Amino acid sequence: MSETLQELGPYERILTIELAEADLDAAKNRAARKISRELNIKGFRPGKAPRRIVEATVGAERVRAEAIDEVLPDVVGGALEEAALEPAVAPSVEALRDVDGGGVEVDVKVTLWPTVDRVPQYENREIEVERPEIDDEAVEAQIDRLREQFAELETVDRPSHEGDYVSINLSTTRNGEPVPEVSATDLLYEIGSQSLIEGLDEHVIGRSAGVIEKFDTTLPDRFGELAGQSVTIQVLVKEVKEKRLPELTDEWVSDFTEFESLEDLRSDLVARMEEMRLGITRETFQAKLMEALLEEMELDIPEGLVNAEMEEIFHRFSHRLSDSGIEFNDYLEVTGMTQEAFLDDLRQQALRSVRTDILLDTVAESAGLEVDDGELASVYEALATQGEEEPAELATRFAGTVQEKRIVGDILRRKALAAIVEGAVAVDENGTPIDLGQEDVEPSPEAVENSARAEADGNVGAGAASEGNSAEERDVPEDHSPDGDEEE
Repeated sequence: MSETLQELGPYERILTIELAEADLDAAKNRAARKISRELNIKGFRPGKAPRRIVEATVGAERVRAEAIDEVLPDVVGGALEEAALEPAVAPSVEALRDVDGGGVEVDVKVTLWPTVDRVPQYENREIEVERPEIDDEAVEAQIDRLREQFAELETVDRPSHEGDYVSINLSTTRNGEPVPEVSATDLLYEIGSQSLIEGLDEHVIGRSAGVIEKFDTTLPDRFGELAGQSVTIQVLVKEVKEKRLPELTDEWVSDFTEFESLEDLRSDLVARMEEMRLGITRETFQAKLMEALLEEMELDIPEGLVNAEMEEIFHRFSHRLSDSGIEFNDYLEVTGMTQEAFLDDLRQQALRSVRTDILLDTVAESAGLEVDDGELASVYEALATQGEEEPAELATRFAGTVQEKRIVGDILRRKALAAIVEGAVAVDENGTPIDLGQEDVEPSPEAVENSARAEADGNVGAGAASEGNSAEERDVPEDHSPDGDEEE
């Protein structure tokens, strides 16, 4: 066996491996046994027929093809290790060629994880955001929303205003014939809601009890089979009702909330609104900061990496659709999105995801960030609560595996993000710094669990050699399958 390495670009390589026919002999024997177990060859028990008999039955080319498929993963893995190459996605077989005199030549495409020579400057970088302040008007609006829940309707002797409720009788006809489905008695309707029939609001607002109005309109979609039909509506305003909010007193607060006084209620609302506004400002700050850094990062992403990320994102998305009982085509129809637009959006998500990971990896390396045993242990403890294994058993099973590498990578990226956010400065429109406080940046057990569940895809070459074709005639599509599944 021999191999050569060709550089396609900064992050892509073609690894060419030549296998002599003698290198395939043992694999052919194993392939013949496997095939014979699936056949009923007269005079031989399953799996016991000699290779020459199996080749005579199914063809020597099929046995050879399956032998190549079987031997490739180990051969490619060894060649990658010898060449000190660490693929970012599963290597893909690009071509197979028969070699004169026997043997086969295999071209394997290897995509490497991109690196950035210069880390975009984030230390003391100023990002403008809106200052997270809560004014009295916002607090009072929240209190009024609470009072709305306990509002009462009181009949009034005056013309109706927007926001009032009216008790009405509706009579609907089409071409002089009654339409019972659009008729009602003693219907309570909120003026301004525009929630029933087009034109109704303007014919009841400003009217007093006893007034009758008549108008023509077209029925909206909510009326099903009647939608789109032209009808005549006669509406009788029977009563006008004003919404009366409860008086805001300590007694009312004590009776209808968990607080003893209006001051306690306001203090709690202010605290919760400030925390919520602060959280929104933090998210805005982080998003604008990352966007600025990504724009400065000049980097060509290998197509194989983008396609693999697209598949992984779509895999998670389709799982969520399936869990909700929604078919993908139904989703497109409901959202009005074409498949082309969906794929374009998926590609943009994948590009941003990959670029973000590369940025965080670069920051983690340049800042010398590390993951200690305690951080790993806390992750295994979180995983153990969702399974049957003990933390120590998980730690032993994951040690040195792809799963552990993913967990470590997830922790490092979150620590890198924390370092970026901590290093930059939030400022208001006047350039005055804003204290956004400290946020918990410990790795999310849920995200880590999803990474831990991902399995490495080592099946390089599976299906590469197809029955009935010579190696030169086989055109194997690139395998962009992601290494695993982040989210079930």
